[in-house]
Amino acid sequence: MTSPDSKIVLITGASSGIGAATARRLAADGHHVVLGARRVDRLSALVAELRLAGGTAEYHQLDVTSRDSVNAFVTGAHDRHGRIDVLINNAGVMALSTLDALRTDEWEQMIDVNLRGTLHGVAAALPLMRARGTGHIINIGSSAAYRVDPTAAIYCATKYAVRALTEGLRQESRDVRVTLVSPGYTHSELTEHGGDPQIQSAARAASEELGMPAAAVADAIASAIAQPDTVDINEIIMRSTAQA
Repeated sequence: MTSPDSKIVLITGASSGIGAATARRLAADGHHVVLGARRVDRLSALVAELRLAGGTAEYHQLDVTSRDSVNAFVTGAHDRHGRIDVLINNAGVMALSTLDALRTDEWEQMIDVNLRGTLHGVAAALPLMRARGTGHIINIGSSAAYRVDPTAAIYCATKYAVRALTEGLRQESRDVRVTLVSPGYTHSELTEHGGDPQIQSAARAASEELGMPAAAVADAIASAIAQPDTVDINEIIMRSTAQA
């Protein structure tokens, strides 16, 4: 059930992985979650699950590479609820390959989803939060924003960029809290789409062996949201103890 402390929380990429785990955690905490992703069948099932457990939730189809789609997702939630308390820019893709493979379509997809998608979310939510004088933007980065590995140059580049824009937004903000959450290996579907098949398979095996549950990342996000409005958790870097 919601409480006087409940927040309206928007989550992109909410159909699986960290996004779905965060929806479960925040709904259990009493927040109203607005879920966005392309796979509406999964969103529908997740919302039904959350409501059955006593939470409040809704879903809307979302393509973060489209500025119009993100604007509609954010402004629609604002119109329905009168405010947006938290935006979690979580949608992401990771198609690993060596640069000389020249998988340029996948390069562009990672730039469009990981970086432009985050920028679209900020552009849609920030004016609404600034006008209200409060809000919280949480961008999901990666431990790949702090080191570069072979086969991951483009993915790392997008996450370095998300880290930079998040820090810039933090420095420019007084009334809006800004948090970067950077997980290491995490159990999710991130390694299941695109990229060089052999490299993706190796990354998937490493994630299964060394990764932490997506719920652990959701717990960190919930902790940042739960802080008083006067406290801004700027950056969280987290890995499983098994990851070097």
